[in-house]
Amino acid sequence: MSSSEDYYTILGVSRDASASEIKKAYRKLAMKFHPDRNQGNKEAEEKFKQINVAYETLSNENKRNQYDQLGHQAYTQGGRGGGSGMSAEDIFASVFGGGGGGGGGDFFSSFFGGGSSQRRNGPAAGEDLLYKLQIDFEDAMFGTTRDIDIPREESCTRCHGTGAEPGSSRKTCPYCHGQGQVNVSHGFFNMSQPCPHCHGTGTILDHPCTSCSGKGIVNSRKKLQVRIPAGVDTGSRLRLSNEGNAGKKGGPNGDLYVELYVRPHDIFQRDNEDLHCEIPIAFTTAALGGVIEVPTITGKEELKIPAGIQSGTRLRMRGKGAPSLRSGHRRGDQYVKILIEVPINLTTEQKKLLTEFAKQNGPSSNPKQESFLNKAKRFFSK
Repeated sequence: MSSSEDYYTILGVSRDASASEIKKAYRKLAMKFHPDRNQGNKEAEEKFKQINVAYETLSNENKRNQYDQLGHQAYTQGGRGGGSGMSAEDIFASVFGGGGGGGGGDFFSSFFGGGSSQRRNGPAAGEDLLYKLQIDFEDAMFGTTRDIDIPREESCTRCHGTGAEPGSSRKTCPYCHGQGQVNVSHGFFNMSQPCPHCHGTGTILDHPCTSCSGKGIVNSRKKLQVRIPAGVDTGSRLRLSNEGNAGKKGGPNGDLYVELYVRPHDIFQRDNEDLHCEIPIAFTTAALGGVIEVPTITGKEELKIPAGIQSGTRLRMRGKGAPSLRSGHRRGDQYVKILIEVPINLTTEQKKLLTEFAKQNGPSSNPKQESFLNKAKRFFSK
């Protein structure tokens, strides 16, 4: 399964599939590719992870709507999307009725015959990370690149993630003989529990790494460059594959999700791919008509004002809105709301001219006012 393959294709369902159909498809594929049924098969392990990422997104109504709106490439940014921080095993357990991280051993054993101890001994994927990034409105319109500095766990360079001091190695736990579990008797019952000596790993360290204290991972920071495509909006998530926390015992890194917040603009308001703004004009321009200059995200444009336009009228400027994430060549529209500004601080001469204008003004010049007065006469006569 390629990372460019969309989630519907990964799960083998149509784009209008119901929630129950998506869950049914996930259950079938998850059982087929689960790592405990495919020991040592890296391809199956990767497929299992992709299936879980696809299901995590499509089973969540909000994420599915965002995925459908943005498209696969824009949503995933070179990888798969989603990202609640749940591991693939947690998602699997939530669907099949298991307890996720707590008490999941018995659950998985019922399916795969004691696979929980094998998971403890084997590679484990690193956790996904979430980074929230603020960008300017113009950056969302045109796209940009931003440098970020993230704290994360990385594989220890001294022991290469093994946890053992160079020159030494892990040894099979003599207490559980590498099983990671021990049997404990409670009266008539025998119960299995994680080995208290190796904490369920099946191995012990005589000489822990001095850099990571035997953990195999260290806390670090990494600087990354994030490419932000044109047309993103608040809530958009970009995925940087393998840039999350380091995996354990050779497992793959988690992913980094960059969630965007677009700062408000002082002129434009956004509604999906359309932009809205309010522009005041002189009452003389409203009465006589004319041409005004209007700001757009690509520069100033001329807009024709028809004579007699009323305050609150919206004029549409085609193709002057926000770019589409699905197709960078297509843009929405810009809507201009006209606000007629009444002049203030009039001079004596201006007042005289307006008084003369009012005397010459008749019902035909103000039809809305005339219509309203006719409807209101019955109130004035009381």
